[in-house]
Order: sequence, then C-alpha cells, then structure tokens
Amino acid sequence: MDLALLEAEAAIAHGDVPVGAIVVNIETGQVIASRHNERELTQDTTAHAEILALRDASIAIGSWRLNEYALVVTLEPCPMCAGACINSRIGLVVFGAADPKAGAMGTLYNLSCDPRLNHEVQVVSGIHAAEGALLLTNYFAKRRG
Repeated sequence: MDLALLEAEAAIAHGDVPVGAIVVNIETGQVIASRHNERELTQDTTAHAEILALRDASIAIGSWRLNEYALVVTLEPCPMCAGACINSRIGLVVFGAADPKAGAMGTLYNLSCDPRLNHEVQVVSGIHAAEGALLLTNYFAKRRG
C-alpha cells in the first residue's frame, strides 16, 4: 500500500485527485504496474489509477486475465473501475479509504460479488484507509480554498 500512497501523492503534481494503484503478483509480491490518476493530465475520462494500472499489468504479462494478481488502491474503486476489475478477472482488490459517493466494492454498490456477473472479486478494505483519506481531504480542502 505504501507504493500506492506514493503514486497518489504524484497525482497532485498535475492537479489530479490523489488516487494511486498498483498491481502485484499474489504469490510472489512482485509489483508489475504502478499508476496514479491522470484524468486532468491527459483529459481522458477513463484515466483512473486502477484502469491505467490494469492496462499496464496486462501489457506486462501479455494477457488480459489477471487471476493471479491483486490490485491495491488507495480509494475504493468506482463502478467503472470495479467493472474493469471484474472484466480483467483480477484475483483480489485491496483498497484503503471507502468512497461513500462512488464506491462500487462494498460502500455504495457491491459489484465485486454480484452473482449475476461472470466473475467475483475477493475484496479487502480499510488498509491504510486513514492515510488515503487524509490525502483526499487535504487535496479537496486546498482546491476549495
């Protein structure tokens, strides 16, 4: 989670919401992708940290199937990112802060275990939640001025 928090801090440098994500091999612990939000930087609606990290991970292993990997992210994934997790067949999602406005892995929605979908994702929440939440709180406090 420490690397994901560092990624989140990097997003602030270009005016993006501080969310960081990494993809790690569940068995070995090897990090294969590490990204942060880039919506403002790239003017791309889909440039959430999770989406970018999943894309990089798929390129790194040469497959879209990420069953043996975990996505570690500082903020609970939104519906778009939760959908990407399901479609990538990610083995595990670990997130820090819950997102009461858009969280789709247990807080507002729970796409990760919807039996109507073709894959269920194991989720662990609350890991370093205070640190991730503080980054977000400070970021939005500065923006509101």
